[in-house]
Amino acid sequence: MTSAPAPVHLRRATAADATAAADVWLRSFAAALPTVVRPRTDDEVRAYFRDVVVPLRETWVAEAGAGLVGVMVLDGELLSQLYLDPGWRGCGIGDRFVALAKERRPDGLTLWTFQVNEPAHRFYERHGFLAVERTDGSGNEEREPDVRYVWRPGR
Repeated sequence: MTSAPAPVHLRRATAADATAAADVWLRSFAAALPTVVRPRTDDEVRAYFRDVVVPLRETWVAEAGAGLVGVMVLDGELLSQLYLDPGWRGCGIGDRFVALAKERRPDGLTLWTFQVNEPAHRFYERHGFLAVERTDGSGNEEREPDVRYVWRPGR
């Protein structure tokens, strides 16, 4: 957590945000999942955010001061990405992103997270998500065992 966090504003991403959003993803992934092997290079991740994520998905960013500190991506009912800059974890941004996701998808959400990411499990369970499926990872690019979580209103 930064020593004196700037106010954080959530907003829809624009094309100009793609590289900075990808860089947040890269820093967060490296910090939170050091044992998970990424199948894409940094440049491929940046291209994916530029060509697919920002233009084709409902992408939200958290902006503080002059930079981005978080990214969340909704794809239908799938909460496909929620990553925070490591220095901004614990500041309530993730809570705000989940509240926004629930507001945008009031009928429910689903998401996947890696089994090794215990902090993510605690975070999503605290927000009412239930683990409904565990896999051996054969269905994801990283070949890493994962968990599917579901949130439905009223549960």
